[in-house]
Amino acid sequence: MKNETKWLIDQSHSEITFKVKHLMIAHVKGSFKVFDANIYTTERDFMTAEIDLRIDSSSIITGDLKRDEHLKGDDFFDAKTHKQITFKSSTIGKPDAHGNHELWGELTIKGITKNVKFDVQFGGIINDASGNEKAGFTVTGKIKRSDWELVWNTTLEAGGLMIGDEIVISCEMELTNTGKKDLTMHVKEETTIDHEAGR
Repeated sequence: MKNETKWLIDQSHSEITFKVKHLMIAHVKGSFKVFDANIYTTERDFMTAEIDLRIDSSSIITGDLKRDEHLKGDDFFDAKTHKQITFKSSTIGKPDAHGNHELWGELTIKGITKNVKFDVQFGGIINDASGNEKAGFTVTGKIKRSDWELVWNTTLEAGGLMIGDEIVISCEMELTNTGKKDLTMHVKEETTIDHEAGR
C-alpha cells in the first residue's frame, strides 16, 4: 500500500516575488507576504506532487504604500472581493538535462483561471539542525497580467505604456515534511491562510 507525504511551506524560509517593466526602462519589484499550501507526494523526487497554493492578495508589497493600495483595489487585484490567488498543479514533467522540471497547473487571479507553466529546480531533501526533513525548490515563470484582466495602464508622452504586460515570477520554497498518511484516505483539505504569518 502506497503512502503519501504531506509537506507544508516553511514561510520563514520562503518567498514569492515578481517584477514588471516600469516606464519601459526599468523594473518594479514586489512580493506577497502571506501564503500557504498543502503539498502531497508519494515519491521523494516530487514527480507525483499535488500542490494547492493559496496567496493572500492583500499581502502585496512593492515598497510604496500608495502603489500597494492601488494594486489591492478594483484596477488590479480587487482584494476585498477576491481575497486569494490560487494555484493548483496538474502535471509535473520529467527533469531536463539541467535538472529543471516543467510544472503545469491552474492559476486563478481575480476569479479568472488560466493554465500556466512554471520552471522548477529541485534543490533536494535534507534534515535541518532540529531533525526536521526539508525540501527546497526554486520556481520561475512569466505570465501576462492582461490574461487575468489586470489591464490598468497609462500612456506615456513619449509613447508606450507606463506598466508592462509581462510579469516575471520568482519563488524560493522550503517545505517541511509533516508526516505520512494512507493514500486511500486522502481527502483534500480546505484551509484558511494564517494572516499573522510572515508579519
